[in-house]
Amino acid sequence: MDAPTTTSADSGSGGGGGWFTPRKAPPAGASTDQEAPSEGRRVTPIRPVGRPERISDDHAETVPAQSAAPVAEASPAPQYASAAGTPPQPGPHAAARPHGAQHGQGPSPAHPPHSAPPAQAPAAPRAETTPRPAPVPEASPDARLIRRTLEEVGPDADKVTSYFYALLFVRHPELRPLFPASMDTQRDRLLKALLTAAEHADNKNVLVPYLKNLGRGHRKYGTQPEHYPAVGECLIGALTRYATTTWDQETEAAWVRTYTTISQVMIDAAAADELRAPAWWYGEVVSHDLRTSDIAVVTVRPDQPYPFLAGQYTSLETPWWPRIWRHYSFASAPRSDGLLSFHVKAVPAGWVSNALVHRARPGDVIRLGPPSGSMTVDHSSDSGLLCLGGGTGIAPIKALVEDVAEHGQRRPVEVFYGARTDHDLYDIDTMLRLQQTHPWLAVRPIVDQQAHLQLPDAVREYGPWNEYDAYLSGPPGMIRNGVDALRDIGIPVDRIRHDSVEELVATGN
Repeated sequence: MDAPTTTSADSGSGGGGGWFTPRKAPPAGASTDQEAPSEGRRVTPIRPVGRPERISDDHAETVPAQSAAPVAEASPAPQYASAAGTPPQPGPHAAARPHGAQHGQGPSPAHPPHSAPPAQAPAAPRAETTPRPAPVPEASPDARLIRRTLEEVGPDADKVTSYFYALLFVRHPELRPLFPASMDTQRDRLLKALLTAAEHADNKNVLVPYLKNLGRGHRKYGTQPEHYPAVGECLIGALTRYATTTWDQETEAAWVRTYTTISQVMIDAAAADELRAPAWWYGEVVSHDLRTSDIAVVTVRPDQPYPFLAGQYTSLETPWWPRIWRHYSFASAPRSDGLLSFHVKAVPAGWVSNALVHRARPGDVIRLGPPSGSMTVDHSSDSGLLCLGGGTGIAPIKALVEDVAEHGQRRPVEVFYGARTDHDLYDIDTMLRLQQTHPWLAVRPIVDQQAHLQLPDAVREYGPWNEYDAYLSGPPGMIRNGVDALRDIGIPVDRIRHDSVEELVATGN
């Protein structure tokens, strides 16, 4: 949901109004850690949305089948398990390409939810002294209605998306400049992000931080509070058109309430962020090191201080493809000279990645969004770090190693560097030099075509890993398999971290 999300409830035919009155920016020093929108001016329905005026199928099809909103690059919610809860898993209707902070081979299907275990025989009665497990919270009435809608529209997801954008651009042509000139690679992201957020509205421990992150990230697109009602109206209009058997007034009211909450969290987060950070930074390319024919290490100098943590990522926009942003991890811990480095692999049809690898040169200026991600080191702990990096996913792993070294800790760090061929181990020399410098660091290259062994399988050969926190970065498939392997060998889910963004909504090339 890295794009505007709402439309006024008057179908765009009247002036003003909407589902809510945007709040003013919070005063300086105001807390931004609330877990839900604070009390204030509420979203007030102007009228029932009802069935929208029909947009002809021909008109709807003028929106390219493979595009998305600028706000739909989806700032990833941290995809690591935490004590706060397990990251939501989108259903088929909201499948999003995992965003792995641009590690791997480009877009791939969303991480599917783990399948349910096979049915087992009834357990014997437990003794009275055995504590009973906490009951699973029941879904709220609104959540049940929303999921029912999503199940119905799932088979028509492409049509829903096309109709949504047709409504948005016909009713609110002033919003078109917020989106890329070519929508081919972005069209579905905004809607998928919205649907994903709506589906998981009950999981506030994960959803609220996710939405705050998206609200902050939306600033770089020029998104304003008044844009949100437009997207919301068109979301309701598209669902009304395709949820023909389940849609009723009660369902519409549930969607209005849910979308209102989603919007307000994002608006409040953006307003708070505006008090302390720019919407974007300019960065001048100062070096461009082509490591292989399709991988480059790009180093930039931001135009003003850029605070971030090792293990995080940011979004980049190039001058060759305005309004198209892609996520990349920082390839080093924060440096005293303020420079930022990124490892970029050019992927087929990857506009931004190919521009950064094959066109960017020293002196070029790019734009950077705010830092994000939670795959960071807990320096209050002395646990070891088990790091799995595949392809350009080694970039944030290298940053984590540097971060541990700079804190002067001697906690063990085990790095498994996975690649398909020797050629793909483009940064192995750097990692081996770090190993020579730091006795607590072990680096193990795992080349699939030599050992016929997948990276997660190789990890099982070593260990035990009971006292380690695990970090994964790489292609979506590697992260999925890696998480399964780590859980199989007994690493608790709350000690496995990765920012494969999006199972929660996608970025791309």
